Amino acid sequence: MKPILFTGLILMGIILLLPSVLVVWLSEDDVHQEAVEVSASPENVQVPRDTEAGGGDEPLVAVYRSQNEIVEHVDFETYVAGVVASEMPASYEMEALKAQALTARTYIVRQLMSPSDIHVPDGADVTDTVMHQVYQSEEELRQRFGADYDDMMGRIHEAVAATRGQVITYDGRPITATFFSTSNGYTENSEEYWENEIPYLRSVESPWDKESPRYDGEKIVSPGDMAEKLGVTIAGEGGIGEIVERTTGGRVAKVRFGDKEFTGREIRDLLGLDSSDFSWERHGGDILFKTRGWGHGVGMSQFGADGMAREGKTYEQIIHHYYHNVEIEDTDDVIGVAMAGNE
Repeated sequence: MKPILFTGLILMGIILLLPSVLVVWLSEDDVHQEAVEVSASPENVQVPRDTEAGGGDEPLVAVYRSQNEIVEHVDFETYVAGVVASEMPASYEMEALKAQALTARTYIVRQLMSPSDIHVPDGADVTDTVMHQVYQSEEELRQRFGADYDDMMGRIHEAVAATRGQVITYDGRPITATFFSTSNGYTENSEEYWENEIPYLRSVESPWDKESPRYDGEKIVSPGDMAEKLGVTIAGEGGIGEIVERTTGGRVAKVRFGDKEFTGREIRDLLGLDSSDFSWERHGGDILFKTRGWGHGVGMSQFGADGMAREGKTYEQIIHHYYHNVEIEDTDDVIGVAMAGNE
């Protein structure tokens, strides 16, 4: 595999490529792990501020640390490892960790080449929150893992090293590599949760998720809270609205309360449900919501990736299952192709 030639190459690529990159990516509208919808726009294009590596051939990623409100500069692959450790259990199978490393690297390469319009403080490329990718530093991970730090991070670093220099592409460019915890047995088409149809984010089966501890969920909501958050009247007895349409992936598409209609995503967001695959019933004086899955359901299911890995599937097979018609390519090749397209 070719080494990552980021130091001069990605900066040169970004400077030369931004016009053509924006033409290709503007049509998709980026979508992220926790139902954030953003898109790149010419007004907020940023070139990464620090491209000199801190001790090697890697650039530095400028990460806004939300708790201390400072910008921390992190070596590129160290950043990828910090994201993988923060976003997926380190105890998952190695091939699942490799798949997660690939999604994390693909995300930051895309973000550096064509920043989204999610606001980031001056001097930063990304935040350390779900608005971009969750990232924790070595100090934070040592505190979290305790005595298991060396073992856990050893696995993470192995996964990151095994995929070093690789990104997921569609039509020669890095994808929006969305992922989530657990599906309801199927992933979702992008346009049935967000607005835009993205060709590689298609609904696929994910039967492994039915074994997840996050597959079934419940939440009790009082009629008062429900009425306040939805702006509807909840009768003391009788029916409480109806589900009138479901998506390809079996989640709620539309719900009707009298003459007021909501999407399943709106109900999930307003009531703080685990998933947009839900049903409800009376529970004494309250309303019991039952959910299946955890997360928005678009892209790679993390529990499903682990299930596939436990069955002996490789990270390449995992990626190709959850992202339709994509390729896994060397980062420098991707930049080179995009640069050639700009000539």
